[in-house]
Amino acid sequence: MSIPQRDSFLPDLCGLRALFLVVSVAQLLAFMLSVTRTGFGPLAWSELALLSLYVQWIAMSAAAVLCLARRYLVRLPALWESVLAYLLVLLVAALVAELAWWVLAPREGEAALLTIAHAEFRLRTLLVSAIAAAVVLRYFYVQHHWQERTAAAAAARLQALQARIRPHFLFNCLNTIASLIRIDPLRAELAVEDLSDLLRATLSDARQLVRVEEEFELVRRYLAIEALRLGERLQVVWDIDALPQHLAIPQLSLQPLVENAITHGIELLPGGGVIRIYGRVAGKILELGVSNPVPPRGRLSGRGNHLAQDNLRQRLAVHFGPAGELRIEQTPGRYCASVRLPATEAPDAHRDR
Repeated sequence: MSIPQRDSFLPDLCGLRALFLVVSVAQLLAFMLSVTRTGFGPLAWSELALLSLYVQWIAMSAAAVLCLARRYLVRLPALWESVLAYLLVLLVAALVAELAWWVLAPREGEAALLTIAHAEFRLRTLLVSAIAAAVVLRYFYVQHHWQERTAAAAAARLQALQARIRPHFLFNCLNTIASLIRIDPLRAELAVEDLSDLLRATLSDARQLVRVEEEFELVRRYLAIEALRLGERLQVVWDIDALPQHLAIPQLSLQPLVENAITHGIELLPGGGVIRIYGRVAGKILELGVSNPVPPRGRLSGRGNHLAQDNLRQRLAVHFGPAGELRIEQTPGRYCASVRLPATEAPDAHRDR
């Protein structure tokens, strides 16, 4: 039976980013100790070099021990993890101090590099290491919980944004289904199934990314419902043959654009029109867009449209930051809305290859 593991406040000290932080703090500490001991006199550089070697020796050894012990520490309660990590650093400092004394201790007939007693050398090392370890471990702890709070706030914001998605077609769809129940019960049943899938998507975990093909399937279900109401007025062209279907996007990234294309374009044209749905990858950027006709001198208007677009912009920003954006282009008689985001594979894409 495997033991469930929680997130550890200790970063992966085998990684370059955390290791760089440890090395930087250690070097800053060596500089401070050197300045307090010798100031900026003629012996300052040699003193700094010796202290840097010693401090980095302790810091790198402690980082290596914590890196190896992290898999075991994470199984413990947070308090015990903190205490044991702290004690491990002090143990490493004590061992390095003993080894350094053995190497550098004054010997008869040789120039002395150390001019203090053994006990004092060991005590100074432990005191300085205790203070530095407390500061660094506290920083890791605060940073970890700040990241957790940030992630939780982003997740809550995503859920709130997704909960605000209220498809404009809902009441029309229910009316369409009601009218079909008596004359075509089978089509009414299929429409109910499509509607349930769409509504289920609005209640899913907003933090999860889905495959492009899953979003396309959701859009097809939505279009199937609208086709019951609009009939031949609604024509759709899919230009996605060259698009990899395993790329990851936030769910309900394309459906709101298609909904706006119908509500503010196709419905306002007596003869309907053609909606073009396209997708392409340029470099490392995935672009998905919807192009639709609009009435002469018409524009997408209405509060619902702006809310849907603002909602989508905010969800893209939460997921991708500045790399996720919604672009709007309008020409006489035509309106195009597209989302651009980093082209990354969905988490489960490798399983189907």
